[in-house]
Amino acid sequence: MTFREATAEQVGGAAVLVGSTRQGRGGLRKQLRLLPVYILLALGGTFALVPFIWMLSTSLKSQAQLFVFPPEWIPDPVLWSNYAEAWNALPFSAMLMNTIFVTALAMFGELASASLVAYGFARFHFPFRNALFVLMLSTMMLPWVVTLIPSFIIWRVLGQINTYDPLTVGSLFAWGPFYIFLLRQFFQTVSREIEEAAIVDGANSMQVFWHVMLPLVKPVLLAVAVLSFQGNWNNFRGALIYLQQPLERFTMPLGLQFFQASLSNEAPRWHYMMAMSGLMALPIIVLFFLAQRQFIEGIQLGGVKG
Repeated sequence: MTFREATAEQVGGAAVLVGSTRQGRGGLRKQLRLLPVYILLALGGTFALVPFIWMLSTSLKSQAQLFVFPPEWIPDPVLWSNYAEAWNALPFSAMLMNTIFVTALAMFGELASASLVAYGFARFHFPFRNALFVLMLSTMMLPWVVTLIPSFIIWRVLGQINTYDPLTVGSLFAWGPFYIFLLRQFFQTVSREIEEAAIVDGANSMQVFWHVMLPLVKPVLLAVAVLSFQGNWNNFRGALIYLQQPLERFTMPLGLQFFQASLSNEAPRWHYMMAMSGLMALPIIVLFFLAQRQFIEGIQLGGVKG
């Protein structure tokens, strides 16, 4: 290697080192600028977790520790038996099975019907398509109290009071306009060339929908599934209106309210109420953490691409 080549190599290495150093300084400056944002987000997250942490703490306390001052965050002793005692106070096992049945049926019904209707609005041309879509979206602005009494009268005439049909049948007819809007916006971003290629290969419309389009919108479908699960799992209003005695027909939200009313007639037993509230929230928390990345991706894609 000549002196000139060695000098050029040293100069090139120095330039790379200087560039990497500047890049590192730029990244550090960017992180420092974002530091206040991270601090605010951390404080906001901590503030939002305080009620949940207090609920868990209260659920493990004895009755004598409930109203002490100053409040005790760490129970002493830790009473895991509160969960078993609260669970056995009412037929919560039957209520849990009812809630799982209603939630699963309504969730899959919403996924199937909303995705099919959204695909029709996004890909097919038919008379008054845009007017019907706007009419469907306008139902989101309709207060639920307006349809409460007519819906109840219809189900009573059909003889379906104290059954699970009012809580599930509507999902088979796309009762979620927001889900339809979210899926339609995403369907419209999928290239038509993919569908045309499938049609050339001999696929019909339903085969294109099932084998081509649905796999492409998995993130949005998962986001809809999480939102639907949360809504149906916590559906207290529908259960309160349509479900009656016996207690074994109740769902968990209605049973939890009945449990709270029964505790109010006795000495305060908020540790039992907090234990049942924690069990009620557990499935939603687990589902969100398992599908967190896909859920956020689906919401972002549906919002941005729309």
